Amino acid sequence: MQRRLSAIFSADLVGYSRLMEIDEANTLSRLKSLRRDLVDPCIASHNGRIVKLMGDGMLVEFASVIDAVSCAIEVQRGMTNAEPQEAEDRRLVFRIGVNLGDIMVDGEDIYGDGVNVAARLQSLADPGGVAISGTVREHIGSKVAVDFEDFGEHSVKNLERPVRVHMARLGTLRRDTSLTRPAAAAGERVSIAVLPFTNMSGDPEQEYFSDGITEDIITDLSKVSALSVIARNSSFTYKGRGVDVKQVGRELGVRYVLEGSVRKAGNRVRIAAQLINGKNGHHVWAERYDRDLEDIFALQDEISKNIVDALKVRLLAKELETITKRGTDNPEAYQIYLMGRSFFNRGHETRNMKAARHLFAKAIEVDPLYARAYAGLADCDSYLLLANDPTATYDNVVANADRALELEPGLADAHASRGIAMFIKGRRDEAEVEFEKALELDPTSFEAHFFYGRNCHAQGQFEKARGFYERTIALKPDDYRAWDQLRAVHVSLGQHEEAVESARQCLQRIEKEIAAYPDEPILLCYGGCLLADLGEMEHGAEWASRAAAIAGNDLRVLYNLACCYAKLGKAEEAMDCLERQATGSPIYVAQTTAWMKKDSDLDSLRNHPRYLALIDRMNAELGAAKA
Repeated sequence: MQRRLSAIFSADLVGYSRLMEIDEANTLSRLKSLRRDLVDPCIASHNGRIVKLMGDGMLVEFASVIDAVSCAIEVQRGMTNAEPQEAEDRRLVFRIGVNLGDIMVDGEDIYGDGVNVAARLQSLADPGGVAISGTVREHIGSKVAVDFEDFGEHSVKNLERPVRVHMARLGTLRRDTSLTRPAAAAGERVSIAVLPFTNMSGDPEQEYFSDGITEDIITDLSKVSALSVIARNSSFTYKGRGVDVKQVGRELGVRYVLEGSVRKAGNRVRIAAQLINGKNGHHVWAERYDRDLEDIFALQDEISKNIVDALKVRLLAKELETITKRGTDNPEAYQIYLMGRSFFNRGHETRNMKAARHLFAKAIEVDPLYARAYAGLADCDSYLLLANDPTATYDNVVANADRALELEPGLADAHASRGIAMFIKGRRDEAEVEFEKALELDPTSFEAHFFYGRNCHAQGQFEKARGFYERTIALKPDDYRAWDQLRAVHVSLGQHEEAVESARQCLQRIEKEIAAYPDEPILLCYGGCLLADLGEMEHGAEWASRAAAIAGNDLRVLYNLACCYAKLGKAEEAMDCLERQATGSPIYVAQTTAWMKKDSDLDSLRNHPRYLALIDRMNAELGAAKA
């Protein structure tokens, strides 16, 4: 592995999640145009090398520190004149950090303290500003025609010594002063992030309750038209981390941050909450509530209304009615439902879906009119149906989703589950209608975005699928499945560099999952495909071998193992797996046949005689089933 001294430029788009929530397609299109017309030409003119692109940022290497700083200044000044037609709160704004340091080079990628410090500087920069390290400041001297202000030393994670930070004084740049205003101007939405409330019960088993309270507050605030609320999955990336509220405000591009704690003991619950200005860290509002568990619903209503009052925004009568409609007035059913959501949110492996399903069914036993529990059943059965689990049926998914909508019209989760069922059944147009309804009701629905992308992907609509996958990643950055599907559409679109970067991002997440669940074969299959894409064939073959040893007759594992073998150049082993997995239910075979034809992981098998014979056989079986 080579080492060298380089200038590193790290850029990040301010409020990316918020902008994607407002208008995903428009944001991606504008970002692409800015890169094409301004950022990329500027980097090239200063002899920079783009190391990697993320959805909301980039990492660039320069041989000259003067080139790196000059490029950063030029980009930021160009950004002030870009997008004159866009409203101020919707314009694209970068933060840029520049560092000079030792890096390690591995192929096209770079690592080391030099990179880490650049990323930290970027997070400290003002929106539209440039932050540089003390080392960079010393090297550029007076060779860059910009003044820099010394902001003192700052500690950097995983680095013993603090880093001195200097901020560029760019008088023409826009400053984000909106965070300091106490209330919203007419027609303007106030942005807020709700961080996961800390479980103070002294019992890790009570984590589900504090997480559930947090999710419900996010849901409540999202119903207020005057607020722009960061989605649950983006906020929960901060779970278990000691965070600087001002940094959270910068990273999520929000004006306010809500944090708190929950202590549940017996029949008593104590909730502490505080609202903080994300720009200066000042407290806006704080309160502590100590109530009986029987009063939990009234307590949630009170917290949400107090937050709205503190933000000085208008709560419409219809919105108040929606917030106070909890779906159940039974605290026992509510707690069981939260336990089910906890398992559902852990990951979509069969073991989690079955545990969640059991709990949702139990909540319905306690309260037969609990709409969200029926929607939870439909959610779980959708994933189990995809896994060809015999306990799940298409009719059950639709029946539970319909029951949920009958009890609580406008429940986004129920429409998303109906969409997944239609997708699995191959009813593409009907699936699209359901996904559109789900996203209209809840623009932050992970399931609706992900499976809408799958629905487009299965029809060869790769660009459209790419947009939905990128939105899914913005909603839940740690979900490996969305990164893997994004990798696949990049391959289908002939976007090699982007496919490699998506594979790397996905592999990082897969490795974490495998560390937690080393004997989960589906993870090993995904990982083997990614390693093959990155040229690590021997390592990929090891993972494929482990997966094969424990796959059994799980059809979903066999399909993904076939993809892995195909990527590894093991055509006969791949065909063995494809032929074994083509024995599922008619619904499974129909869904798999359509998917196989668009799955880029199987491209190496397209002309294999056994593959062509298998496709013919599966099509014939489907034709006979329809006759």
